[in-house]
Amino acid sequence: MKQVPEGVQNIIFDLGGVLLDIDPDRSIEAFKALGLADVIKPGGWGYKHEVFLKMEEGLLTDDEFRDGVRKLLPRGGTNHDIDTAWCAMLIDFPVDRIALLKELQADYQLYLFSNTNNIHLQYFHHLFHQKFGYSITDLFEKDFYSHLIQKRKPSLESFQIVLSNAGLSPRETLFIDDSKDNVEGAEKAGMHAVHLTPEKSLLEIFVAD
Repeated sequence: MKQVPEGVQNIIFDLGGVLLDIDPDRSIEAFKALGLADVIKPGGWGYKHEVFLKMEEGLLTDDEFRDGVRKLLPRGGTNHDIDTAWCAMLIDFPVDRIALLKELQADYQLYLFSNTNNIHLQYFHHLFHQKFGYSITDLFEKDFYSHLIQKRKPSLESFQIVLSNAGLSPRETLFIDDSKDNVEGAEKAGMHAVHLTPEKSLLEIFVAD
């Protein structure tokens, strides 16, 4: 069922779980192999250690992050070990989702807003360019990343920064994310929002029955 409200001119996409296939369990298992058994808070997705949150808020350099993680590892670890475990969750960009974005460019202004960090950004930018031959940035009017604006979703301030910087009217903007908390945050900022669940494909949002 098509879920784009009348009057929407702008669409802001989340990255992981929406455009990029991810599997956080892969990073959890990779860190376990390095001796860090408790990356995620009990009962749901959320980092247990503030070093991961600070990295996504742009409060640590890459090396400060690696050193912070290394202190959590009982046997230590090389920069390569830590980067590999951290990026293990990033899998692939499905071709059909990228094709959809290129079609949507004819009717909407497209934007990206992701909770991420510099190590992941470098990895998925390379992954995308290697597969498609151009930059993922080319798909969007602007792309926003939590570590660069130093605010994470679902904070109201993070959405306000994105809307203000892009010069967008919230009522003319649709936000799509696989996190219910982030969707609720976008709605508090005045945007239309769609929660993308595993049972729903991205294409369904834009195709009428």
